[in-house]
Amino acid sequence: MRANLARAGLVAVALVMSLPILYLVSLSLRTNDDVLNGGWLPTALYRGNWPRAFDTVPLARMLANSWVVALGSALLTGLVAVPAAYVTARARRHGRRLGTALLASYCAPPVVAMLPLYHLLRHLGLTNSLLGLALVTGLANVPVAVWLLDGFVRRVPVEVEEAAWLDGAGTGHGLLRVVLPLIAPGVVAALLICLFLSYNEFLFAVSFSQRTDSQTLTVGLSLFQGDRTVQFGQQAAASLVAIAPMYAVAVIAQRWLVAGLTTGATK
Repeated sequence: MRANLARAGLVAVALVMSLPILYLVSLSLRTNDDVLNGGWLPTALYRGNWPRAFDTVPLARMLANSWVVALGSALLTGLVAVPAAYVTARARRHGRRLGTALLASYCAPPVVAMLPLYHLLRHLGLTNSLLGLALVTGLANVPVAVWLLDGFVRRVPVEVEEAAWLDGAGTGHGLLRVVLPLIAPGVVAALLICLFLSYNEFLFAVSFSQRTDSQTLTVGLSLFQGDRTVQFGQQAAASLVAIAPMYAVAVIAQRWLVAGLTTGATK
């Protein structure tokens, strides 16, 4: 009886959570007049929004840009966050200070850093470039990754590293050969979360890229809104194109994501 109630509850939750996606599908199959008339379902199926969405903005190019930026920024975040999390977990007082500083920087609204970041990227010649977006987004996600990885590093017994030190391994060698393999599930989970954050990022993308050849898909979704009209159907179709690959990644990596987060839940 309890199992059946639990299944029914999960099905109800799944249906509620899927309502926004279903409504996007409905919008993508309706004309603008049909959308403005209200209602949840289309009065007549209209498939013209899908090809027109690709004609209005270069969706394929922007989708590729989003993936390049997301993957590059996640890789950069991992390279910085793994040693930083090791320091916050092992350096005692200095590690706590570093962790506090990182979290404090993440609490500040990103808009306060827009002007200095823009001048820095312009000085480096990285405005309107995917490299500049990946650099800024990757560094911005470091505090989140460090906060997630700190608990994984603390779960690794110090005695394991001490044994490696007795065999002649240095601190860096011990991190790479001993600690990193043990916290691999946490690294995967943290990188996946940073991948999602980078893929959905809008503020940096719209501020540092003004050319369509370097704009991401989140910026492209905003281009369907004109001065007087909004192409609701085309925007819904483009939104489904944007979320489909990320949903696929989330489903495929669900096992590693959940396992990684639950393993490092206790700090």
